[in-house]
Amino acid sequence: MELNLELAVNDLDEKLRLDVFLTHETGWSRSQIKLQIDAGKVLVNGSAQKAGFLLKNGDIVKLAFSKEELSALPEDIPLDIVFEDEYFAVINKPQGMVVHPAPGAYNHTLVNALLFHFESLSNDSENIRPGIVHRIDKDTSGLLIVAKNDFAHQNLAKQIAEHSCFRHYLALLEGNLKEDSGTIDTFIGRSDNDRKVMAVKSEGKRAITHFYVKERFAGYTLCEFVLETGRTHQIRVHAKHIGHSIVGDKTYGIKNQKFNLEGQLLHAYIIEVTHPKTGERLSFSCKIPEYFESILSKLKK
Repeated sequence: MELNLELAVNDLDEKLRLDVFLTHETGWSRSQIKLQIDAGKVLVNGSAQKAGFLLKNGDIVKLAFSKEELSALPEDIPLDIVFEDEYFAVINKPQGMVVHPAPGAYNHTLVNALLFHFESLSNDSENIRPGIVHRIDKDTSGLLIVAKNDFAHQNLAKQIAEHSCFRHYLALLEGNLKEDSGTIDTFIGRSDNDRKVMAVKSEGKRAITHFYVKERFAGYTLCEFVLETGRTHQIRVHAKHIGHSIVGDKTYGIKNQKFNLEGQLLHAYIIEVTHPKTGERLSFSCKIPEYFESILSKLKK
């Protein structure tokens, strides 16, 4: 896979390492980036630099390199198929499963499982995201829509873009929210301090999340979130923003977690969508996972 780019550096509050900058901008691993830099495939303001070179606003980075193309292969991984017809399927993804291959996660993804279980999926030019209309985080569980042909993919993607596909999540939050319901409306972009994570910022992409309290416990709140937009880590970032991060969240959560969890207690439990062919309005749901339910049972006691 060839990659030729010219990148202008801006919006930095402080200087940033060249290899870190390119990792975030390209999605390649840091080790792959370093190999290209060491081979002289990256120029900063016309000159070759080392991986640790500190970039500043106004710098121009040019790169011209290649890597072996990723190709997803079928793997016999069990799937919880909530719904399936000739146009699309709804999958209940378990916590810990990456949705599609990427640097650092080439195998054992949802796409690998889809290629094994389904004869037809919507086309993906890079062959690493066939059928994937939208994503949820590795450590978030729950419902995902998978397109089985290009017609369905385009229709379903349009519904998500136009906010007519509703996605409902359940999350256990730290502390007790004062309000019973509300809307969080901010802009989300990459953090100025750590570009691997997202943050509420004055600029970025608009992110709107609606929330509804389902149940209150001593020191915790079970909350339903409904996405109006679909930004990276949106619910997790918004939960932190209102001062009630999601229990088990290793990136946006509190440091001293009470429960020994593998990831955040965030589950996509309802999807409402219009069938791309028939126009019928459909709603799909799934129960919360056992590990999530066990925490709620402890809190109820």
